[in-house]
Amino acid sequence: MMQLWALLTVAYLSVNLEANQHCRKALYPSAYRIKRETYSLINPTFQHSVEDLNLLFEILLAGMQIEGGNQAMMIPDEELASLRSTEKLEVICDDVLPKKLSDIRRLMAQLTQRPRRPLSRQDFERTVLTLVYVAQTLTRFTNQRQREAWTEALVQLFRAVKKDLEFS
Repeated sequence: MMQLWALLTVAYLSVNLEANQHCRKALYPSAYRIKRETYSLINPTFQHSVEDLNLLFEILLAGMQIEGGNQAMMIPDEELASLRSTEKLEVICDDVLPKKLSDIRRLMAQLTQRPRRPLSRQDFERTVLTLVYVAQTLTRFTNQRQREAWTEALVQLFRAVKKDLEFS
């Protein structure tokens, strides 16, 4: 009887763990794919400390650009760009963040359908960086329809970030 109870407990915990991982995978599925042949970069996160947060703020103020294409991130300050810790930020911006409007709309739909609980630290970081990407992309369009579509994405992402901050 004890073995059956232990087996059921392990099965329940396994299903629960898989469900939780599926929830995280749903927002940014590319974060769980091996890129650049480095296992340590699966589900990369840039911020692990207050110093990392300050560094990200400094990088953004220095004029970091997130663009579509193969090399999606560019930091104009060579000293900041050469820091080893920016490697994970580069992987996040190049390989994890959605760049197509259809992918961003999918993300927005998933964010609005989420249960009322805060995002994980990784998903919050990626959502804010996606917001930065959308804001930067919006400025490149002159076509009114494209500007409206990207503006709507910007507003929706801002609302999702604001909603998440209200939970915290």
